Amino acid sequence: MTMRERVGRAISEATSANYRAGVARIRSLVVLHIRVVVPPDRRAELETFLVGDDAVINVVSLPGAARCPDGDLVQFDVASEAGNRVIESLRELRLERDGSISVERIDMAFSDVAALAEAHAPGDSTEAVLWEEVEARVRGESTLTLSFVILLTAAVLIAAVGILTDSSILIVGAMVVGPEYGPLSSMALGIHKRRPERVWRGVRTLVVGFPIAVVFAAAMSWVLDLSERTPAAYEQGVRPLTGFISHPDIFTVIVAAVAAVAGVVSITQAKNAVFVGVVVSVTTVPAAANIGVAIVHARYDEAWGALIQLVLNCLVIVVVGAGTLRLVARLTRRLARKR
Repeated sequence: MTMRERVGRAISEATSANYRAGVARIRSLVVLHIRVVVPPDRRAELETFLVGDDAVINVVSLPGAARCPDGDLVQFDVASEAGNRVIESLRELRLERDGSISVERIDMAFSDVAALAEAHAPGDSTEAVLWEEVEARVRGESTLTLSFVILLTAAVLIAAVGILTDSSILIVGAMVVGPEYGPLSSMALGIHKRRPERVWRGVRTLVVGFPIAVVFAAAMSWVLDLSERTPAAYEQGVRPLTGFISHPDIFTVIVAAVAAVAGVVSITQAKNAVFVGVVVSVTTVPAAANIGVAIVHARYDEAWGALIQLVLNCLVIVVVGAGTLRLVARLTRRLARKR
């Protein structure tokens, strides 16, 4: 082997070793990308704050680049675990009034600088709770809209058919459609944050949505009964698969409490929201459907039992959800203090 070949081989081996070491060292991180439009006379203050924070990286300043509102554009990334602290500091600077603040989540970031920023932030980046994001998500899902009423009515109608035919498959299908966890989570978050307007928003959405859905379920049952299409098994009271809906007991309360805890994890981590909604709906949508169906057939004891189950489970979900949110917030703060 010639001298030239030896040198080339040595360089190749060294390069490969360095590459492997780099791949072993670098890992995927979750960061927040924040864009701030700031008045020109306050940009220096913002830059000083950002550069002095060890959890902030990739600071980019573009003087005069922003329009509507006019100002300087400052962009940066921050370790998601420190997102709440940085956003609170930005709001203390009142930048959302004099300019604007936009936040988006970056699922993958690769650099040693990003890893160093994460080391200065408490917790795990994949489990970080961004409370501003949670509130925005809950606000959108708890507003009384035409789509909410339509989805809830559709879910209750499907559940009503499931009750009449004693079909557990239709009950599950109704739970998939039900959107009622949005208002319930808004009430829980409102209690946790001590914001009555959020609680009343959720209450208003449920108080308007559920009665409308129950009326449609009753109307469908009345039409079926008038046309003599009500299944004979239902008229005889044979409901081995769906009879539990109008008989609240400790087990439905346990399911509601577990669903509340799972729901908090869902809204804070944005994980499996659809499946959590199904778990929540098992305690609400079938009960609402049973109210309408039972009233039409003059089974007032069943209607009363279903109403009790609906109200009781909603209360359990809200109270347990608020308590779980408070526990999550305390654990997050405690972890931050330890770090």
